[in-house]
Amino acid sequence: MREVVVELILLRADPQGWSYRRQVAPLDREGDPSELARSLAGEPLLLHSTSWRHEPGQGIVLTYAAYPDPDPDAPADELDELEVAFGAAPDDPRPAELAPAHVAAHAIRHLAFLAASDPVTGAAIAADATVAALLGGISAGAAGLIPSGRT
Repeated sequence: MREVVVELILLRADPQGWSYRRQVAPLDREGDPSELARSLAGEPLLLHSTSWRHEPGQGIVLTYAAYPDPDPDAPADELDELEVAFGAAPDDPRPAELAPAHVAAHAIRHLAFLAASDPVTGAAIAADATVAALLGGISAGAAGLIPSGRT
């Protein structure tokens, strides 16, 4: 059986933009991935499963976004832009290169979609003016509708 790991993208928001840090933990065979993500995130305002992927040598990676980061003093990476990673061919959706910044950007775009489409998540986001303003500036369209700059 392949290993399953939970990847947590811990988000930070300030009026200038986003930053994040990443945690990864193996999921026990009988474990609940949402409970593991919640335990890593502390007491998040937002916790949402945003994606999954296969990583060679690691197994299945279940990604969750959490806000706010419970350790705001820990080192984090800034996101200068919300760059989307694309597959090289229509029959292979796996990007040739997938960096943690791509995963964090996808998670943020996913939250923007939920802010506009899910009343429960939307209410939680509206409670934080900084996050609401940052997400309000992102297209709420599904991933396939995001302008990519590709021709």
